[in-house]
Amino acid sequence: MKDRDLYLQRAAEARSDADAASLENVRERCLRAEAAWQAMADRADRTDRMRATLEAHKAAAAAEAEAAEAAEAQLAAE
Repeated sequence: MKDRDLYLQRAAEARSDADAASLENVRERCLRAEAAWQAMADRADRTDRMRATLEAHKAAAAAEAEAAEAAEAQLAAE
């Protein structure tokens, strides 16, 4: 289970607790917890997307460097 999924599960649990709460202060506490868990899920999602983008850029740079090396080796061999 990814962190994001865990955070979303906890947010849903907090929402359920808020819906079941009979005391206003308990409901507000649960809603604040839901918002916090949702913010953590959003942050984890953003981090995953940024990591994937960074890895794609690194892979592209490595492929470009490899192609440049191959071209230099071919020129040196001629």
